[in-house]
Amino acid sequence: MTKKVSAVLAGVLCLFLFTGCAVTTTESVKLRDLEYTLLSEQVIPAQIHTLIEERAGEAFQFTYRDKNNLYICIGYGMQKTGGYRIVVEELYLTEAAIYVSTVLLGPESREEAQPHNPVIVIKTEKLDAQVIYK
Repeated sequence: MTKKVSAVLAGVLCLFLFTGCAVTTTESVKLRDLEYTLLSEQVIPAQIHTLIEERAGEAFQFTYRDKNNLYICIGYGMQKTGGYRIVVEELYLTEAAIYVSTVLLGPESREEAQPHNPVIVIKTEKLDAQVIYK
């Protein structure tokens, strides 16, 4: 090798050695839990009710914002029996997004034979952050 090529390779090697490595994470640090209210079917705003009806029987996740509130809507699709319920495990804010985690709990008994479409509507403060479903 020539001295010029050796010098260039040595310079490139030094750049790699001195730049170091950075570990990045996709998880954001939780800033705070968000307060929320679960809405019963009777008090869900009409616009949201229409959007839920359009997705009847399907699993879905969507948000809706009005002048004062953020609504997080989650449906688990048609279940063969009734008695299912949805529980909010987490709802919190990070610098980058709002994270929500829910779980579908099965019926305690199989007495309710009618198919059921479990849906939850979470009302929280209006924030412009993206919602990430876990």
